[in-house]
Amino acid sequence: MPKGIFKVPIARNEPVKSYAPGSPERAELKKEIERMRSEVVDIPMFIDGKEVRTDNTVSMHPPHDRKHLLGHFHRGDASHVQMAIEAALKARKKWAAMTWEHRASIFLKAAELLAGPYRMKLNAATMIGQSKNVFQAEIDSAAELVDFFRYNVQYMMEIYAQQPSSPVSIWDRVEYRPLEGFVFALTPFNFTSIAGNLPTSPALMGNTVVWKCSNTQIYSAKVIMDLLRHAGLPDGVINLVFVSGPVAGNEIFNHKDFAGIHFTGSTEVFQNIWKTIGENIHKYKSYPRIVGETGGKDYVFAHPTANVDHLVIALLRGAYEYQGQKCSAASRAYIPKSMWNEFMEKFEGMVKGIKMGPPEDLSNFYNAVIDEASFDKLAKYIDNAKKDKDAEVIIGGGYDKSEGFFIEPTVILAKDPHYVTMEEELFGPVLTIYVYEDDKMEEALDTLDNTSIYALTGAIFARDRYAIEYLSKRLVDTAGNFYINDKPTGAVVGQQPFGGARGSGTNDKAGSQLNLIRWVSARTIKEEFVPPEDYRYPFMEEE
Repeated sequence: MPKGIFKVPIARNEPVKSYAPGSPERAELKKEIERMRSEVVDIPMFIDGKEVRTDNTVSMHPPHDRKHLLGHFHRGDASHVQMAIEAALKARKKWAAMTWEHRASIFLKAAELLAGPYRMKLNAATMIGQSKNVFQAEIDSAAELVDFFRYNVQYMMEIYAQQPSSPVSIWDRVEYRPLEGFVFALTPFNFTSIAGNLPTSPALMGNTVVWKCSNTQIYSAKVIMDLLRHAGLPDGVINLVFVSGPVAGNEIFNHKDFAGIHFTGSTEVFQNIWKTIGENIHKYKSYPRIVGETGGKDYVFAHPTANVDHLVIALLRGAYEYQGQKCSAASRAYIPKSMWNEFMEKFEGMVKGIKMGPPEDLSNFYNAVIDEASFDKLAKYIDNAKKDKDAEVIIGGGYDKSEGFFIEPTVILAKDPHYVTMEEELFGPVLTIYVYEDDKMEEALDTLDNTSIYALTGAIFARDRYAIEYLSKRLVDTAGNFYINDKPTGAVVGQQPFGGARGSGTNDKAGSQLNLIRWVSARTIKEEFVPPEDYRYPFMEEE
């Protein structure tokens, strides 16, 4: 059989389309949205390459249009999780044995299909099902997932190329084997690209996967499965189930062949998963890999020398794009008193100009939050802030769920830097600001550093280079992704590997080799070409 030392195509970031009026992509997208809204779909689970349906169906509705029926998905139970595990284990040997360039080809093909014929399908599904505006959908479900597929293939090749040195008469080499068992991917609603990357990155490295997506992302998850099947992913490599978290966890975390979890979600859930794995550690064939990106209470810190106009734009976009439903969203800000009045005047005027409504109207910047539970939680925090002596709602604060789950872009002014909305992750369009005295900047930095359990993203704004250097060092442990004069959101694959520490996760940096290396188990091989023929060493000879 012919062999070769192959190099994959050099990864490049997928260009982001503008969807400006009159553009061909705008017309194509609107046509796809119209088609999707005209259909009532039936979405089965996908196990061992087969569509699996049950008698338990659940309806799906756009968060911004509660009365519209998108379709139904088929809810599974423990037996379906067992089926998925069995399918993954059955597929493992053949998938792991496939030469790496053929695995690479599947995901490179998926990237090109997504950049082309699947682009509008996945964008439209994300917009309708997850209430994302067109730009947020484009940078997420299209461009970023394409980037994950392309760059992960390149990182895989680079990992395989990392080999030890060999002395004379010896050949030392390392094999990067997939993990022994199956990987569990547990994915969130807020980024379609994350939902696509979490199961596919372990699969690319030769693992087989059980994938449980969020119920509120099933509409676009189905498109991802269609895409992967079209790209030639073999049966059983990725198995998608629609079950509750406890049902999935009970089957998976008690199985001897559980080899790892790739997770994005809440800190509380991740900590409970880690605890369960620890309690069950004696059951497993090997020590499971635990990779997770969890919550954030991401900050923007303005130095007195900051450019106010730049700060205003960064905070508005950072706090309110996708309704603040990003683990990296700006949710707390520290503003010096010397610039507060100027900042507030400009920020309030700009926030009040935000156009809110359904994403199908492409002129809307801002849409609905994901579901009723999220809406109710956010409304409660806002209502409490309206009554609390330590806080004041100074912008927004309105909400309405009669047609969709709409909450106004809201700003809370905290009189106490440890007020609850300065510390707890809300996951919504609520920004809390604390105004600090210019001569008490050190106290403000201490407060920032110690305020929350998280360390995901953070941003500083300053024009003074000494201040930039100082703040960068002073806040070194507060964020895994740190931004200078930019908003704390929008990490790009291949440019800013993403992940945080402290209570924000394991910092295994999605979009880099650091993540993919977690899904392999290295085997070192030493081959001696001229083995010794005498057990005695030179030091044993007589004088």
